[in-house]
Amino acid sequence: MKKLVLLSMVMLASAVAFAQSEFKPFRVGLGTGYAVPQGDGAKGGIVLYLEPSYRVSDAIALGLRLETAIMLRGTTYVISNTTSAGSGSVSASGSYTVNGQYYFSNKGFRPFVGAGLGLYSLASASFTYASNGNTSTSNTSDAVSGGTKFGFYPRIGFDASHFTMNIEYNIIGKSTNSFTATSNGVATTGTSETKNNYLAVKVGVFIGGGRRK
Repeated sequence: MKKLVLLSMVMLASAVAFAQSEFKPFRVGLGTGYAVPQGDGAKGGIVLYLEPSYRVSDAIALGLRLETAIMLRGTTYVISNTTSAGSGSVSASGSYTVNGQYYFSNKGFRPFVGAGLGLYSLASASFTYASNGNTSTSNTSDAVSGGTKFGFYPRIGFDASHFTMNIEYNIIGKSTNSFTATSNGVATTGTSETKNNYLAVKVGVFIGGGRRK
């Protein structure tokens, strides 16, 4: 009996909150942006994302983010106690995360802050390095590691009508590898470290989630 009363109270509270909300609860966002990876030798690229979400209230939204970042991650290597930056290849990495946003206004311009966390699938790539003026190529399967890592991101942005813009900083653990390299024709063992963090500046639109008429 107590459980039935509690369930009834929860359903009633949800119905009241839904009736008083100014915005429709479901929406799907999609867009693109510019990715700025960290580390020596890194080069920026593009971001593509799809983000369905549900408004718990007008101020709070919970969602999923499916994202692909195409960029060159920064990699450094150490061979014979010498540290240098590598020149690598562009690769695409995907992420599958959950997030939440808090809106500061119900007006036409709606600034928000939020955060998310989840899994990042990192693509492997090769890189070329130079040592003492001689150019050598590492074992491409070991140069820049792939795999899956856990990460999170804070975000800040705004909605305006069905347009949205935000800035996120994706914090992901480093990737480290050991590999066989050649220096002056002699085989030696080196280590590489890849920084996976990246800043993303994104713009997009969303379907649904608009103001109720």
